[in-house]
Amino acid sequence: MTSRRRAGGARVRSLAGRLRAPAQAAEHVAPTLEFADGTPYDHYVAAQALHGLQRTVTDVPEERAFLVTTQVMELYFGLIRSEWWLAQRLLDDDEVVGATAVLARSVRYFEALNASWAALSWLTPAQFNAFRDALGEASGFQSAMYRHLEFLLGNKSEPLTRPHRRSPAVYKELVDALRRPSLYDSVLALLARRGFEIPPPGDPALEYVPNPLVEDAWVRVYAEHGPGEELWSLAETLTDLSERFSDWRYRHLMAVRRSMGAKPGSGGSSGLTWLERSLRRDVFPELWSARTRM
Repeated sequence: MTSRRRAGGARVRSLAGRLRAPAQAAEHVAPTLEFADGTPYDHYVAAQALHGLQRTVTDVPEERAFLVTTQVMELYFGLIRSEWWLAQRLLDDDEVVGATAVLARSVRYFEALNASWAALSWLTPAQFNAFRDALGEASGFQSAMYRHLEFLLGNKSEPLTRPHRRSPAVYKELVDALRRPSLYDSVLALLARRGFEIPPPGDPALEYVPNPLVEDAWVRVYAEHGPGEELWSLAETLTDLSERFSDWRYRHLMAVRRSMGAKPGSGGSSGLTWLERSLRRDVFPELWSARTRM
């Protein structure tokens, strides 16, 4: 017994030595410091190009923080759009579990996106007014990528594509998004294929209008399915997504109230009034109204 224990201990020590050897060798290897053409990091991340995009229009120090925060949000809008496109394709292929996982990822992105507003929570009206006039008619209202998100959620409006008519590629993408079924349309089509009574699809270019049959369907989903089942998980993830999107709208509203009060928006919108009206529109409305009946 003793000899077997010794042999076993020797094998363990030998294995441990072999595992430590590469790690010890790695400790003595210096990182690569010379590259033929820039660094692989910059080739991948394009950090130099990104940092060159902060072209402020004034010398006011606070403007740079405003610009960087806005650009970060635009990057997140693009990321979320690509994820929702993927989720929509999966839903159309009846891959509910995969689609739900992608949507859950996008909920995490909204947590980071919403946190971006904190970077501007210090901005007072005096500080914002110091550079606001220099922005001219530029306004977040004109964000094409944000408009894509609204259209994917079913908040369709043809007039909101018009500011982009002079940018043909952007305008075409937006008009295509307006005319395609929304993410919620794909969810409802899935429920119809699963045997729920869903109203026939209308014109996808029109804003989604809540329907009692859809509310009935969600009530059934929660009554007939439980935690962990795919339709239940999809419903809860969509509710999370709706809540986080509403959080973004609310934080936007509060940032505007804090930095400029009820002044008209720089792009000609009614500013605070417009944001308050947007905040009152529920995303996936029947998922919320169904809860009263559960």
